[in-house]
Amino acid sequence: MDVRLVQLLGSFITGTSSYVLARLETAMAFGDREAPPILRRLPDASEATLRRDWDGVEDDLAAIARWMKQFEAGASSADRADPAYMWLRRTARELEQYARAVRWFLTVTEPGRTGDQTP
Repeated sequence: MDVRLVQLLGSFITGTSSYVLARLETAMAFGDREAPPILRRLPDASEATLRRDWDGVEDDLAAIARWMKQFEAGASSADRADPAYMWLRRTARELEQYARAVRWFLTVTEPGRTGDQTP
């Protein structure tokens, strides 16, 4: 597997762990609201698993983005400034950046793609 992909996946997995904790903190801080969506974890860091399961991870990230928009639409400025929510928002944005990079990698290294396969 490409070294850059391994590093990217390592960063994504670390971000996923942070999201799990931020999700818990946010759910506890805003117990009267629906908890943020769950983000599935990849069972391993292989390219085959990534290609098989990545669409589901992207679906989860889209659900998280929708939840955040909905939260912010009904939140006060104090709610948006809550440390738990700020951590969740920061972590979700970081994960989205990693996800775009993973999608780019998967696209440019797609099996059967013609031309230079080097990202």
